[in-house]
Amino acid sequence: MGANEHQVCIGNEAVWGRESADGDEALLGMDLVRLGLERADTAEKAVDVIAELLKKYGQGGSCLEDESGFTYHNSFLISDRKEAWVLETSGKYWAAERVEGGYHNISNQYSITTKIDKEHPGMREYAQSQGWWDGKTQFNFATAYSFMTTARIDASGSRYCEGKKLLEKSNGHITAETMMDILRDKESGINMEGMFMTTGSMVSVVPTNPDLPGVHYFTATPDPERSVFKPFIFVKYIEGDWKDTASPSYGSDDPVKKKPRFQSKPDRKHKLFSKHEVVAAIIDSNKKTEDCAKYETARKGEDDRDGEESFTWY
Repeated sequence: MGANEHQVCIGNEAVWGRESADGDEALLGMDLVRLGLERADTAEKAVDVIAELLKKYGQGGSCLEDESGFTYHNSFLISDRKEAWVLETSGKYWAAERVEGGYHNISNQYSITTKIDKEHPGMREYAQSQGWWDGKTQFNFATAYSFMTTARIDASGSRYCEGKKLLEKSNGHITAETMMDILRDKESGINMEGMFMTTGSMVSVVPTNPDLPGVHYFTATPDPERSVFKPFIFVKYIEGDWKDTASPSYGSDDPVKKKPRFQSKPDRKHKLFSKHEVVAAIIDSNKKTEDCAKYETARKGEDDRDGEESFTWY
């Protein structure tokens, strides 16, 4: 995710559908985010930039820095001072929906259904040729291109549905703090743990008044529940090489620029990220120690009561 000096913000999620995501190297979702931010001064223009890049270069390639072959299609949430767009893709095909009010979230499944404001010119014809749409009923992008039906998309338990519920709860009075709380929520699955843990989170406050600056809050560290959201404001005439806010760069020696790919894996951890890892390990170690102590105290209480029916401990 990211933002630019025009207050265009783009977030990206992986999606899978009936169209295979496997294929030759092309642009990744993260590439499309960066290029959209580099070239667009409005949200709608970012939609057009990404659509043109998909047409010219396509999307594909492994999204992990190893030989796992982890691939996916992409969905994007794009906003500026005046409006927002959702752009969802399947290979070179895509559909976009303008968000005209309220709230909208994306997750790891298609969310655009029948309201389509822009689209690939051959998107419906291709779906019909594959037998995904009969050409007569109202066209539904998610139904046509997704593995899941629209009923599954709205089903309880998915990250998309849980995120929607959390936004609905605060609809009409959503603040930056509200968004930070939602991004920290683990029960919903939004704040992910394990192999695919949440590695960074971002909240942007973008006033409609062009005279006021946008404020973009970044954690820059994993697990937003343990992270501080740090504010950033674009200003004119920024100087310096940004060493304090950039991950290590390996230039032409970067193994990602060499073929065959993934022959080595350099340490790309920013120094703040590394320090955060140390603190997180200490917190986990202390928590385990405290849990063991509580367990021993509880066991002792159970033994002392000798025959009492039950006990409670915290």
